[in-house]
Amino acid sequence: MPKNRDVFSSLTAWRRRALSGAVHRCWRWAREAGAVTAEQPGRLRFARIGEGTRLAFPQGTVFGEPWIELGDHCVIGEQVTLTAGLMPDLDLGPEPILTLGNGVVLGRGSHIVADTTVGIGSDTYCGPYVYITSTNHSYDDPHEPVGKQWPRMEPVSIGPGCWIGTGAVILPGARLGRNVVVAAGAVVRGEVPDRAVVAGAPARVVRSWHPEKGWQPPLRTPAPVPIPAGVTPEQLLAVAELEER
Repeated sequence: MPKNRDVFSSLTAWRRRALSGAVHRCWRWAREAGAVTAEQPGRLRFARIGEGTRLAFPQGTVFGEPWIELGDHCVIGEQVTLTAGLMPDLDLGPEPILTLGNGVVLGRGSHIVADTTVGIGSDTYCGPYVYITSTNHSYDDPHEPVGKQWPRMEPVSIGPGCWIGTGAVILPGARLGRNVVVAAGAVVRGEVPDRAVVAGAPARVVRSWHPEKGWQPPLRTPAPVPIPAGVTPEQLLAVAELEER
């Protein structure tokens, strides 16, 4: 009897390994087949989807795509929400509502809700679960449920070359300059100048660049090794996409 039990256990383990391998192969196939690119847009009809841009599968909520423009070589992670307008099937006029520049990276689970214009500059990188919105609930009437009151909308502008850390929230009316660093978990509203680091909720400037003095307060860590000569943007984006997996 022990011998039969060993044979049965071996067969069960083999079946599990085979099933596990089949599931992983199917999932890899689904991720490739379900990814959205300019050549393979699926059901999505963006105003523009640039060369080399890829939306990983599975996608999050996407609607209003005729008013969404995606630049070249953007990396958009799994379960990223991209919406233009308050709800699907609205006519939002002749101009784009949500615009991503070239080389933008949106980490897994991020949300961009653009009920009015949201623009993200080229080469801006967002970590996972970043939330960017042009709309906020209003609570003017103390007797009416907040969710039933008409929301407020203000455009959002994020300059080129920014880094937005994991879990950061960019609120309506925010205007971020060039090469701004937003710390993980920060809640940003209002204007942030070029080459500043902001942190906290609400976010405040904790470090900034001065042409004569450099970073103030000074950086506590040595400068990183520069990117080797000859490395292409496509290779850098491939690395960023691998980090998202």
